[in-house]
Amino acid sequence: MSSRSALIVWGGWDGHAPEQTATLFREILEAEGFAVTVSDTLDAFLTNDLNGLNLIVPIWTMGEITGDQRSAVTTAVAEHGVGLAGCHGGMCDSFRNDTEWQFMTGGQWVSHPGNDGMKYQVEIKRDNPHQITEGLPDFEVVSEQYYLHVDPGINVLAVTHFPLAGVDGPHVQNACAMPQVWTKMYGKGKVFYNALGHQPDVLMAETPRELMRRGFLWATK
Repeated sequence: MSSRSALIVWGGWDGHAPEQTATLFREILEAEGFAVTVSDTLDAFLTNDLNGLNLIVPIWTMGEITGDQRSAVTTAVAEHGVGLAGCHGGMCDSFRNDTEWQFMTGGQWVSHPGNDGMKYQVEIKRDNPHQITEGLPDFEVVSEQYYLHVDPGINVLAVTHFPLAGVDGPHVQNACAMPQVWTKMYGKGKVFYNALGHQPDVLMAETPRELMRRGFLWATK
């Protein structure tokens, strides 16, 4: 019997293929010995004993969450040390009206200039060594390039650079290194986020998949 348990809750906007992403994440976690529960309703945050879990993995783009549903998650993480880990819009564009969710996760999507199909580089922060990124190379992605509003308290592990050549928009005069992979603490709980994952195939590539695997393990209570 596994000594570690995880809850994956998927749903929201279908464009991010949440069910397929949930299947991938379940596969990764079960390979690491987790007992995994998968649900397609936010009521799973109320019907499961979140405080007894080791890890919560939300995969829910947009939508609305009730105060009770969200409080169950924030209490589990902040007060009981349950880990939280996720990716892309499934964690940092989940509930746009819920600022406490954003406070917990460390960031909020605001744009993806050029939309899908952008070719860009994800650079590991060599000046900030961490067990999640140790030994991993920089890598190229063809997907959405997430522009996020981020918590200044996050620990940035990888970035991508804006603007991309040939991509116009109101951001182009504001060159920056945008956080793409980070960790943070929320009370007693560890939080991991990876901005990649517009479609599951992006996460199936070797380095993004390894980032998720290590991020899950790092965040686990």
